[in-house]
Amino acid sequence: MAGEKVTPIALSRAEADAIQELGEDLDEGDIPGLDMDELRDSGMLDNERALVRAGTYGDWAFAVEPMGLCLSEDEILESVSHGTSALSVTLNDSMASWIAYAEDGEILSHFDPLFPEQDRGTNPQILEELTGYRAAIEDGDRASSYERALHKIQRELHCDVPQEADEASLPAIRVSEED
Repeated sequence: MAGEKVTPIALSRAEADAIQELGEDLDEGDIPGLDMDELRDSGMLDNERALVRAGTYGDWAFAVEPMGLCLSEDEILESVSHGTSALSVTLNDSMASWIAYAEDGEILSHFDPLFPEQDRGTNPQILEELTGYRAAIEDGDRASSYERALHKIQRELHCDVPQEADEASLPAIRVSEED
């Protein structure tokens, strides 16, 4: 994709999930209303690259990558946090989870909610001071640590994006690690 013109295609969460699941095997009847030629021409059916949808809610911009880890790369979080703050959350298909927080290009906190004491950020206490997420982790069973920590962090940072915002039709592109 490097050097190629990228044209986003508006996709809902359900459409993106179907494309991600079926890729090149997707046909006309699977997602009514989408132009299959446009999907093919845009590279949207290429499951070798990450499918990323982006939107805004309130003062926050967000990007969603279903079934992938491209957006969880440290370099991306560092880059998007220059001059601001950024939160990255990952929950993969095997239920492994990570939460990372950065300000001005520096990852201050990066941890697995099951093991918050093993934070590999440069200044983990900043996120704790801003949100008090550790108390949320400790206040319940271990299996729901991710949900409790994420909910607390999002609420305190005022970046809790409702599910409806992710379900809506949003611009989507395919990216590769080389991009």
